[in-house]
Amino acid sequence: MSELLIRGRVLTFVSEPQGIDDAASYRYIEDGAVFVRNGKVVEIGSYGDIRKRAGANADVADHRPNLVLPGLIDTHLHFPQTQAIASYGAQLLEWLNTYIFVEEQKFAGAAHAAEVADRFMDELLSNGTTTAVAYCSVHPESVDAYFAAAEARGMCVIGGKVMMDRNAPEALRDTPQRGYDETKRLIEKWHGRGRSHYAISPRFAITSTPEQMEMSQALVAEHPSCYVQTHLSENRDEIAFATSLYPEAKDYTDIYARYGLLNDRTLLGHCIHMSEREISVLAETGAVGVFCPTSNLFLGSGLFNAAEFDRLGARWSVATDVGAGTSFSMLETMDEAYKVLHLQGQRLTPFNSFYRMTRGNALALGLEKQIGSLQAGADADIVVLDSSAKSAMEFRMRTATSLAEELFILQTMGDDRCVREVYVAGKAMKTKRKSADTIAREQLQLA
Repeated sequence: MSELLIRGRVLTFVSEPQGIDDAASYRYIEDGAVFVRNGKVVEIGSYGDIRKRAGANADVADHRPNLVLPGLIDTHLHFPQTQAIASYGAQLLEWLNTYIFVEEQKFAGAAHAAEVADRFMDELLSNGTTTAVAYCSVHPESVDAYFAAAEARGMCVIGGKVMMDRNAPEALRDTPQRGYDETKRLIEKWHGRGRSHYAISPRFAITSTPEQMEMSQALVAEHPSCYVQTHLSENRDEIAFATSLYPEAKDYTDIYARYGLLNDRTLLGHCIHMSEREISVLAETGAVGVFCPTSNLFLGSGLFNAAEFDRLGARWSVATDVGAGTSFSMLETMDEAYKVLHLQGQRLTPFNSFYRMTRGNALALGLEKQIGSLQAGADADIVVLDSSAKSAMEFRMRTATSLAEELFILQTMGDDRCVREVYVAGKAMKTKRKSADTIAREQLQLA
């Protein structure tokens, strides 16, 4: 039996903050501890109380004075785009054709897919992200690489092979039947295996024919416990193109609705240029709009309207959207989210930001009992954040007088340097990686 006490200033959310003064929405323990047994959270409390209840042989990881929170959750990325991040000067459709479709063709090779998957998972962990929802390429090899890399680290991930049978290079196109058959085999192999979950992934309406959408509909009906992920209303040219391909649909959202792809396990990337009717459809079906601020700004796509989603009762989450997104860091992502909403006269408090990165995103995935909080029985996915990691942050922190102020400094100025440690199911991952990197450097020097 493995027991561990993770000591520090513990913060976890129990509900969505209704304002910057909503202290009832979270638990904060100044000298706290998370009691972990066999990869699960047993309880949290003051260090003195937890120390008494823990076994005499329990190890202690003392992270004072840093913050101890649930691991961060990213609800929309593209793992084959890891090496295409920071590709210059194009909006969505041109960017896809110029950079992304070229890059994704490399993933027919299993060795390349495995190398990128390893780097992708390590980048997530370095940034404090312990759960990710990602698109793979059209190649089954990329899906195997993605889930295998996560499994080797014990991570909870969601992902799937993109399905596309038109408006893409021939090397990236499947067929409706092949997309169905390969997806079905991958679901059987990976869905529910360990901490892996499968997402049925028609890339978007532009790259799928009606026949492929029908096959996607069949997969969703046959595998109701799987997630569904696709893209919606990111770019005005995209919307015009998609609706021209499906002229019978009322609007872009109606394309997916007509094929039964909207449910409470559906994740819709971007959702920027949407009518009240469309957002109301998401509210009715439970589908989640995914806010990707760094990507939306980088590609010049537009501004996500969180207030309208809230007004109409629609669910939304936040994500990096690497590689159009410009950082693996959820901290940097929430910095941009704050600015996107601020431009529209909307306010994102630091408590709401950290809620979204943890419990809020877990709720969007329906995994709030497993991840996103430090409640008893949850998986011990944990991040330790240092709000003085950078010299400018340390200097700014000298004037901080509240937890809210500290969180806002972390969100506004923070990046991977603020992530002191990451635990996946109770196992320290960042220190382990540093040790491996140090050994590799020493071996290289001796060679």
